[in-house]
Amino acid sequence: MSKNRTNRRSFIGKGAAAAAATSIAAAGVAEAQQSPAGKKVWWKDGKAPEKTPLFSGAVSYGNLLFLSGIGAHFEGDIKAHTKHVLDEIQKQLEAVGSSMNKVLKAQVYLADLKDYAAMNEEFQGRFGPEPPVRTTVSVAGVPGKSLVEIDVIAYI
Repeated sequence: MSKNRTNRRSFIGKGAAAAAATSIAAAGVAEAQQSPAGKKVWWKDGKAPEKTPLFSGAVSYGNLLFLSGIGAHFEGDIKAHTKHVLDEIQKQLEAVGSSMNKVLKAQVYLADLKDYAAMNEEFQGRFGPEPPVRTTVSVAGVPGKSLVEIDVIAYI
């Protein structure tokens, strides 16, 4: 085999490897651009408060969204409280570009476990045909007058 032919094969082989490496690197960059990392706090009305708050109501990291617990602080029964809380969750999700259908996990805290069945009546169907995973516990107390508090993890 001539020296020219060997050099050509070596060049072609190196060129194919370089092209494959470039394709892999380009795919990695595209993936990183589609799923940006970094913590973002979603402030109510779009403005950070003057004083540092105790906690954030909504925080995203990449395309994951975490909503803090929402309660219902008014007189009423478990159905009214659950409906109010789910309505508020829906508003917050939609305000940042998500939806009830994009909720991955819900955590429900009941002031009294006897309210479990009635809470479920309001909860049923609120997250679309493929509901999120869920944890429900009865706690020693929910802050304020709320009979239920719910927090969720969703995606944007």
